[in-house]
Amino acid sequence: MLALRCAAIVGLASGLSWAQAPAPAPKPAAEQQPREPGAPEEPEEIVAKDSPRASMTHFLELARSGDFEGAAAYLDVPQDQEKRAPALARRLVPVLDRNSWIDVEKLSPLSEGNLDDGLPAAFEKIGTVPSSIGVPEQVRLVRKGGQEPKWVFSRGTVEKIDSWYSRLEDRWFLEHMPMRLLRVGPKDLLWWQWLALPIILGVASAFGLLLNWVLRGALLWIGKRARRHWDGTMFERVAGPLWLAWTLTLAELAVPMLVLYAPAEEFLHALLRGGYFFDFFWALSRFVDVLARRVLRSSWGREHLASRGLVSLMVRVSKVMVVVMAIVAFLSELGYPVASLVAGLGIGGLAVALAAQKTVENLFGAFSISADQPFREGDLVRVDGVVGNIEAIGLRSTKIRTADRTIVSLPNGKLADTRIESFAPRDRILFTTTLRLAPKTTAEQMQRFLHEVEDLLKRTPKVRKESVLARFSAIGEASLDVDLACTLETNDYGEFQLIRQRLLLEILELVEQVGTAFARPVPAVVIDGRLREQKPEPSPAPESPGGRPR
Repeated sequence: MLALRCAAIVGLASGLSWAQAPAPAPKPAAEQQPREPGAPEEPEEIVAKDSPRASMTHFLELARSGDFEGAAAYLDVPQDQEKRAPALARRLVPVLDRNSWIDVEKLSPLSEGNLDDGLPAAFEKIGTVPSSIGVPEQVRLVRKGGQEPKWVFSRGTVEKIDSWYSRLEDRWFLEHMPMRLLRVGPKDLLWWQWLALPIILGVASAFGLLLNWVLRGALLWIGKRARRHWDGTMFERVAGPLWLAWTLTLAELAVPMLVLYAPAEEFLHALLRGGYFFDFFWALSRFVDVLARRVLRSSWGREHLASRGLVSLMVRVSKVMVVVMAIVAFLSELGYPVASLVAGLGIGGLAVALAAQKTVENLFGAFSISADQPFREGDLVRVDGVVGNIEAIGLRSTKIRTADRTIVSLPNGKLADTRIESFAPRDRILFTTTLRLAPKTTAEQMQRFLHEVEDLLKRTPKVRKESVLARFSAIGEASLDVDLACTLETNDYGEFQLIRQRLLLEILELVEQVGTAFARPVPAVVIDGRLREQKPEPSPAPESPGGRPR
């Protein structure tokens, strides 16, 4: 039975509630109609002081508070047993609570009692008690007159109290337990039952942990015998819901030991069903994590690395759906009309969508980003002038960690329509620069430089030889321009920076070896509000030995 219960916990969620009593039956349509304006209000029910309801209310108040002397006045005891009247009243209370829980609101509020029960006018039936021969025995009241008329338990009922009491299963507790612990506490549980509940739950919890440990060991042993890899982290994700399932099941098996009254038993079973309700959706949420882990570790997940962002997003959406399902099921168990609630959500969803267009746009943008995969978490991107690594892709926005270690949040709806440059997919990095040599560079020096710099680029490690380009591109007034370009076989920007630095240093040495230099910048001066370039002064002509220019 224990195995079946645990299987039902994992597979089904029907019939669960959140520690609430079942919803009352719906009233007839005539009773549900609102009272018309101006119509007279229904008169309140008047309870007579000498009615069965008033008498039983007073009797139960006295008996459950421990005043059995006062409660004995509501028993029609023979004169030879008047001294035993308090003891009989004490025994009658658990008999009624165990076998025929009295709802005083259902008793007649009239002085003459219920005249339609088929009994004489002076008698009233309030319940039954099972007999040893299987025929229920009636618990009756009889009306006593006098200065203060009232309803008391009939003599025939009083004579059967000892017999009924002897058949109670928990009479040992009733006779040896302190009176204070036998009084009814909240939710109609006796105080000793309230004290026993934590002990039962503690023992059930300890056994649940033990069963979890045994099950984990069994799965590990089966995995070794089958020569298959068993992932212990999967079990750890569902260990919490499984432990709660063991605890609730063992606690439910121990509930009959408390010998609860009918209302208390109903409350406790509702509480346990609420625990199953919570445990099911907890296990469902953890199962989403386990399934996502299995997908990412599968061969498909290893082959499609771009799917990791989509799986992460689907996990979050699935958990939101689990929470929504739990709320709807919870409201359904409380008796709310879920069908009309869902229909109302459909109508109100349009208004919400119109009021939250940006939120809905961002949500669909998240799905679009996850499906198209323009980037993944950890990628270096440039978006709308922002350069940084993707920190997280959420349902509303995507967070980017910049080089300054700040976080920039961009709405997903905007990202879906924005030009995104991702540096992660590139397999090579382009190196390009323009060298401006001095105008005095001769043609022979230029040809030598071009040949030497092209050879330098080709023999540099991680440079694609077929991509090397070294061309004399322009003759300017202040410089001779040389364009250099090549691609490096790396996608690591840090490594690219080191290679670029080494190339630039070697190019500096090569310029010196060729015998030329880099062009100096042309200074600019402002004359009469107009920008003019100051041309470099011509070099003086060489002098003749006599001191005159040649």
